[in-house]
Amino acid sequence: MSPLTILRIEKLKTFGNVAGSDDHVTRNRETPNADPTKENVRLIGGEDERALEEIVKEKISTLKHRPRHDAVLCTEMFLSASPEYFRPGDPSQSGQWSDSLMQQWAIASRDWLAQNYGSKCVRAELHLDESTPHIHAYIVPVNEKTGRVSHDAMFGGRGGQGRIKLSKLQDSYAAALAPLGIERGVKGSKATHTKVKEYYQAVNSEPLTAVITNNQLAPIPFESARNYVARIQSDDQFQAINHQLADRKFLIERLERAEQRARDSEKERQQLEKRVRSLEAQTQQLRDLALEDVAWELGLNCDRTHQSRWKGHGHIINIDGPKFYDFAPDQQKGSGGAIDLVMHVNQCNLRQAVVWLHERFGESGAERAAIAKTREVAAEIIQLEPRTPFQLPVEEKSKWTAVHNYLTQKRGIPENFVELLHKRGLVYADDQQNAVFVMRNLGLYPQAIGAFLRGTRGENNTFKGYEKGTVRREGWFHFRLGGQPTSPVEKVVLLKSPIDAVSFAMLEYQLRGDVPPNRTLYMAVDNPKSLPVEQLQNIPNVQVAFDSDDFGNAAARVVKELLPQSKRLKCKADDWNQQLLDYGQQLRQQHQQQQEQDDELSL
Repeated sequence: MSPLTILRIEKLKTFGNVAGSDDHVTRNRETPNADPTKENVRLIGGEDERALEEIVKEKISTLKHRPRHDAVLCTEMFLSASPEYFRPGDPSQSGQWSDSLMQQWAIASRDWLAQNYGSKCVRAELHLDESTPHIHAYIVPVNEKTGRVSHDAMFGGRGGQGRIKLSKLQDSYAAALAPLGIERGVKGSKATHTKVKEYYQAVNSEPLTAVITNNQLAPIPFESARNYVARIQSDDQFQAINHQLADRKFLIERLERAEQRARDSEKERQQLEKRVRSLEAQTQQLRDLALEDVAWELGLNCDRTHQSRWKGHGHIINIDGPKFYDFAPDQQKGSGGAIDLVMHVNQCNLRQAVVWLHERFGESGAERAAIAKTREVAAEIIQLEPRTPFQLPVEEKSKWTAVHNYLTQKRGIPENFVELLHKRGLVYADDQQNAVFVMRNLGLYPQAIGAFLRGTRGENNTFKGYEKGTVRREGWFHFRLGGQPTSPVEKVVLLKSPIDAVSFAMLEYQLRGDVPPNRTLYMAVDNPKSLPVEQLQNIPNVQVAFDSDDFGNAAARVVKELLPQSKRLKCKADDWNQQLLDYGQQLRQQHQQQQEQDDELSL
């Protein structure tokens, strides 16, 4: 059976009717047959969040004449299609549909409303929280000729005019949906459709009562089966019960889904409770022992007049949270933590204090005290111990020629760019003839906080590594090309090594014949752990040009998770430096062939 169009209209004669309909459609009123977990969509009027009543009043206020006391102020139009369209596989699956089919129908219906009613259609709401998708559209029936609201001029009329207009309206809507395979019902059919209000009344009524009290559904004596079926199918009560049964099934399925969600939520709650208990245990482990408990075990007594003061063994100790101070005349000193308190009272060393705490508070208590002591010592060291600033390897100028030749001859990097990097202090030679690539932060004035070393001495030198003290998470070998020097970076290329970064930039330059049009940052990142996510997350164009091996592909996937805008870029050779060498060889061969052709022509 082909799916059919569904179109109903309802007259709203008072602003109270308008407000009531709006409350239902926007779910400001409880709707038992609606699924609260699904969201509806506003197709028309989405930019206006005012109440529908206010919008209709404003529309009518622009007319020449005020509405008559019995005028229809707004027409509610109900649009849908039979279930066979939305769920062709099984129309009985209430509350389910094909999203793509639903979207095609919704767009076609919205366009039809806009084309036929324009600004008169002040709102259209797509409902997706009931058994079948449908649209509630609100049309202010403005008659431009008379300057009044007139439902009859648009949809009604006397002498059968209303029936003719509604038939043409059905034809028009069916024509708009015809490309989707949705057809119009049989013209002139005596079958009547439930109105919008009657539909919801049917949905919320008791089906058995409706069947028992409706004698029209009973067979007539000597009535044939075919005539009986035709009569039943054309009866309003039969249509209402069909709607009702579909919604009852929808509600049962929704209840089952809700129960399943409740079971899943209970499992999740139990898992969260287990996690919370684990975190509480871990947090407790990080807390020191209460000094009051330690003082009691040490044989001190709490002063009843000063609850924070403990006396005994010649001590007058005031406890304030994790800190204590001994006010005894021959003591006059303080500290903090359980271990220090035991060392102070028992006049013992740290190891003896830990053993004493283990005897009184068990292994976990001793560990808590030890952890607290360690944290205290660590905090003190962090605060007081001076930092040793990073020192770049000492430059050895006599070795630069050898490093320069390695980069230009063996690695195929253009001489002028090598000299440019050297002049900027981004690469130089150390006393071991290593190429030193300076790693800097990404600040406005980048500071050197590390160095990557590449061995160049000998034929097959494979040495590479980082200078001691390099901060790998905060410094990178990088340089910028293209655009204006003061322009913000619009593109970032991530590569595994400094030589790959330089090689990639030179490949781009040779292929383009110029620097990039936009400011581009070339950056060596050998591991996603050192990726500066915060600095790169707002740059729209990020290219990940790691090697095409398993490690490079795995690293690229991690970068994609951290920077969703990034795109993978693979080289054809083993790495970008090899691709630069191959391209250089190709250019030389082309140049040689061209030279030979020129020589032949000159002969």
